[in-house]
Amino acid sequence: MSPVAGVSERDAEIDRVFGALSDTTRRDIVQRVLRQEASVSELAAAYDMSFAAVQKHVAVLERAGLVSKIRRGREQIVHADVSTIRSAARLLGQYEEIWRARIGRIDEILGTPGRGTS
Repeated sequence: MSPVAGVSERDAEIDRVFGALSDTTRRDIVQRVLRQEASVSELAAAYDMSFAAVQKHVAVLERAGLVSKIRRGREQIVHADVSTIRSAARLLGQYEEIWRARIGRIDEILGTPGRGTS
């Protein structure tokens, strides 16, 4: 898939990750498989939706690089990809640093030292 004009491949990857995490069910699936790998069947049993719907959620997470599947016998076992989650966390950390620096500058302007450090 080629990136949209003006959007880097890295930006498209970030969009896929945060798009995948924008859904409650998908976030829950990631949390479950971070704790312990699970088959798609086991995941489907945990939700009030069809097996096919859960498969689609897992496919979105897989395209985003948040999970991977391996075949074990007749089942597909879902694992979390911690490196992708760490990349997303680093990006959010960078945004937090920008935000904290901005608050620090506002505090300097207002003459209220120390407020932007918590």
